[in-house]
Amino acid sequence: MSDLWFDSDKCFINGAWIAPVSGDSLPVEDPSSGQITGAIARGTQADVDAAVHAAENALSGDWGRMTAVERGRILTRIGQLVLTRVDELARIEAQDVGKPLSQARADAVALARYMEFYGGAADKIHGETIPYLDGYTVYTLREPHGVTGHIVPWNYPMQIIGRSVGAALTMGNACVLKPAEEACLTALCFAEIAREAGLPAGALNVVPGLGEEAGAALSSHPGVHHISFTGSVGVGKLIQQAAGENVVPVTLELGGKSPQLVFEDADLDAALPFLVNAGIQNAGQTCSASSRILVHRSRFEEVAGRMATAYANLKVGPAMDDLNVGPLISARQKEIVTGFLEAGRGLEKIGTGQIVSDAPAGGHYVAPALFAPVDAAHGLAQDEIFGPVQVIIPFDDEEDAVRIANGTDFGLVASIWTDSGARQMRLAKRLRSGQVFINNYGAGGGVELPFGGIGKSGHGREKGFEALYGFSTLKTIAAKHG
Repeated sequence: MSDLWFDSDKCFINGAWIAPVSGDSLPVEDPSSGQITGAIARGTQADVDAAVHAAENALSGDWGRMTAVERGRILTRIGQLVLTRVDELARIEAQDVGKPLSQARADAVALARYMEFYGGAADKIHGETIPYLDGYTVYTLREPHGVTGHIVPWNYPMQIIGRSVGAALTMGNACVLKPAEEACLTALCFAEIAREAGLPAGALNVVPGLGEEAGAALSSHPGVHHISFTGSVGVGKLIQQAAGENVVPVTLELGGKSPQLVFEDADLDAALPFLVNAGIQNAGQTCSASSRILVHRSRFEEVAGRMATAYANLKVGPAMDDLNVGPLISARQKEIVTGFLEAGRGLEKIGTGQIVSDAPAGGHYVAPALFAPVDAAHGLAQDEIFGPVQVIIPFDDEEDAVRIANGTDFGLVASIWTDSGARQMRLAKRLRSGQVFINNYGAGGGVELPFGGIGKSGHGREKGFEALYGFSTLKTIAAKHG
């Protein structure tokens, strides 16, 4: 990718492109072909130290003295610049992650929207006055944590940078970003765009590298005052343990096994696109992917048949061909998903997508697979696969549906398809999930909508104003004046 407008093999520290201290690099692979297309820096502890120091200097300098309205104007300018480069960013993201081009473009537009939303919110976060004893005036202030660390995964780099780094900058924090080594080019793009928009040096620093090197150094760094991580449960535990040594808060978004509940009175014409697309978008490599479809027995055969037909029409191929499904991110991820499919060999596979005949042999392609009926206790219905695999599970009544829906370790997203208003309200309250959608799934992305999970889906909230509260600390001031 020689046409990039930034130094992809360098770290971005203190507003400049700097070679990693080690001098080492990591390969950039195109998942659609398996070909190496470039290199990124292999940042280590020394680079993280430099980035944290730059962030500390920014907080004691121009960035730390900047007013909320000025911060908001910079974020808004970042959003405007992102919009002028949507097509470039989409192309880079598609080739780096493997997602179909139109999905990558939607991510770039979403990144701009995050910057617009948070830019407009910067001067809208207010404290409050608290009635107290006679002779006192008590009020609260929202203040930044200080230096915040952001460890971003490979599946949605732009969107997660928007909801994480965007919110942190809005509140006046200075950020050190460690993008995933599998896909970090748009994170580096974002750093250059932020510089062009006038973000002061050191307010945003980007250190690419391996998770066990740069990521571990960032999560355990004593100069970092808040960590935001999106990724696997196992790595999330390690990050929380490392941050715990420094007694700093952590926001964790760790994935899910999200159900859609289809009742006997559901509008199946409206539901069908959501039932399928929520499971195969980004090749199923989505934390909030709907991998479990729970269907009332009276509609089971109909739903299974229609979903199987939809699967037969799914086309899998290179990202730039902009088909329904692209490749998985890596050979390792393909191996993991293939292992799950092997575990499902005893189940009935009722639907499968088709890999196009001219897909490059070196690409990491897996045909989408639909299994039904599947017992709720089966591994395919319990474990996060992170691939284009869905299962259909029958249920008998509301109690059965709730039991099955809540019967995993995760609790990120759920959806209810029913025309009964009373049932909608009953189930929305009973489902163990950070978000519940009624007669839809995802609400179009919803930059404004608080997002996060319970159980092994993590804790803390991103998106909307809740993210701003999470990236700030509350100070109470009590003034005695007689």
